[in-house]
Amino acid sequence: MNKVAVVGYSDTKFSSDDIPIESSMFAAVKLLFEQTPNLAQNDIDAVLTSTNDNKKYLSPIVSEMSGITPKISHNVENLCNSGTNATVSAFSYIASGLADVALVVGAERFDSPGQVLQWDDSRGEFKHPIFWASMFTKAHKRKFGTTDEHLAYVSAKNHRNALDNPTAYSPKKYTVEEIMNSKKLTDDLRLLDCSRPCTGSSAILLASEKTAKKFTDIPVLISGIGQKTTSASFTKNDLTSIESTRLAAHDAFLMSKTSPEKIDVAEIHDAFTICELMVLEDLGFTQKGKAGQFVLDLYNTNNKKINPRGGLIGAGHPLGATGIAQISEITRQLQGKSGKKQTENPKIGLVQNMSAAATSSTVLILES
Repeated sequence: MNKVAVVGYSDTKFSSDDIPIESSMFAAVKLLFEQTPNLAQNDIDAVLTSTNDNKKYLSPIVSEMSGITPKISHNVENLCNSGTNATVSAFSYIASGLADVALVVGAERFDSPGQVLQWDDSRGEFKHPIFWASMFTKAHKRKFGTTDEHLAYVSAKNHRNALDNPTAYSPKKYTVEEIMNSKKLTDDLRLLDCSRPCTGSSAILLASEKTAKKFTDIPVLISGIGQKTTSASFTKNDLTSIESTRLAAHDAFLMSKTSPEKIDVAEIHDAFTICELMVLEDLGFTQKGKAGQFVLDLYNTNNKKINPRGGLIGAGHPLGATGIAQISEITRQLQGKSGKKQTENPKIGLVQNMSAAATSSTVLILES
């Protein structure tokens, strides 16, 4: 099996702009070409797009707009998990030898239909994601004594981190008190406990190990992959654990021959504040019920190990681009090119991305 590396990346500004999805994707591709030395259109064997937009035939369209005639082209849609799913598909093409270089570009608009899973009747009238997030929150509070203040520190940390992210949707610093006093949306979640859908695009370039040095002196290997779908319907029994993430992480750590203790920097899926706490526990970064204190310690020491770009809460959440933006950030971190967001000398990074009440998760391990 060929080893696969991330050798290029780009992120557009996340915004509320009303622009066509094709234009958004093309902007990220154009930027990636500008930022990747020696890259030509005929180098690219596969083009994968990632979005929940209802437009059709997007990968061939974006390929034509960019002057690329790939062997392989298709779109990947899996709600919020689309970007990492597209990346795993591109990885597989290169690992198997079907492609040598693959471009993955994800984008979403602020009005994406992927925000609500209409099919799932088990949710009744409560189809918006905030309702399952509220159930997670209430259950975690009851079982572990998690407080509104614990949740607020997640938001405060990620908003503060986003101040150093030039592509963040609306970077602004909030105090814990401001977050706890923001508009109440449900019994357990407030406005500033939530990520915001937006317009934006991100792209990454993957290459086989033998080709990687053509494009960068610091390729970042994808050494571990885990994916798990437990259901589509919201049928979880234990509302205090994200089973799909726990199982995907197990496989990713096994493949990469590493462990949670060795992860230096991570981008995780904080669609709501409770998600970051649960993911930290299910990835094994901290014990069950201890994530609130874990985040408080990160906040008090200004440690950017978790969500250095601001996460979904701080940076914005353009669904199809989110997983790709996470990979872009971890690659920058491992190359030492993350500017004010840079953590101290990271060697191993992690990306965790998920969909639809965490019924589907992807975990990636990256190494410099």
